[in-house]
Amino acid sequence: MIAWSTPGAAVLAVAGNAAMAAGAGFGMAEAVGAFMLCAVLICVCGVSGWFEQLMDRIPMALANALLAGVLAHFSLQGFLGAQTQAVLVVSMLLTYLLVKRDSPRYATPIALLVAMVYIAAKGQFHWQFDRPALTTPVWVSPVFTWQAAVSLALPLFIVTMASQNLPGSAAIRTAGYAMPVSKLITLTGVATLVLAPFGAFALNLSAMTAAICMGKEAHPEPAKRYIASSVCGLAYILMGLGAGLFTTLLAAFPKELIAAIAGIALLGIIATSLQSATQNPNHRDAATLTFLVTLSGVSLAGIGSAFWGVVAGTVALLLQRR
Repeated sequence: MIAWSTPGAAVLAVAGNAAMAAGAGFGMAEAVGAFMLCAVLICVCGVSGWFEQLMDRIPMALANALLAGVLAHFSLQGFLGAQTQAVLVVSMLLTYLLVKRDSPRYATPIALLVAMVYIAAKGQFHWQFDRPALTTPVWVSPVFTWQAAVSLALPLFIVTMASQNLPGSAAIRTAGYAMPVSKLITLTGVATLVLAPFGAFALNLSAMTAAICMGKEAHPEPAKRYIASSVCGLAYILMGLGAGLFTTLLAAFPKELIAAIAGIALLGIIATSLQSATQNPNHRDAATLTFLVTLSGVSLAGIGSAFWGVVAGTVALLLQRR
């Protein structure tokens, strides 16, 4: 699964605001130049094999704990919605648990269907259809400046590799797939380089969506789970072409529904990851520390908690072994 860097979007927003406050705002052309430079750096990481060598040194217990922490952070947001929409969230959870006993593959879609029926009955579905036009790509010629390289490209590259590709690779390995990480990282860099003039920035390995598509609920046979990934990719294309329509549709739902369905869909993967992370007594403390630091959402030096979770777990392992 390939996706846009969500932390990268946050970095761009913060960097853009800081630049504007300093009187040196960046235009779209300069941003595109920064996107392309970031893409080149991602390609270098892939072609050189540096990133895959780093992943090979991380024990599977820490990789599982990292993935569990990243996903649990999203899942918690879903259940916090019960503070304002208790009936909605509880009904979705109960539906999921009841259906999963006999049809685990359809538990999440049916929970979503129940939620949609509930909000429609309560009159909470606020649809404002204004015939949005089909989305068309717009070319932006890049402009390269050292200010944009330092303020946009480098932070975007670091955050994407540490906060997205790291847990994304962990998701692949946790699911039991032996995939060429270096080639995948290179591919994301090349795709970013090609699509940057149209506004794409820092394409990366997905973590949350990939974990759902590679889970047992997607298909009992691991060799058949590529179907879920392919369908998800097709859905991304359709949502991109009809971005106005889908944005209007999502805005019509209560935000608690969107957060809750994401949290419920991740329950099985979180449980499996935590079980694998704590199986080895020698790695249990380090894995728990990795999970907690990642779950905390702490950000230091502009780098997200996924990176610091791995750092904390690795330090704990080294101290224990010494």
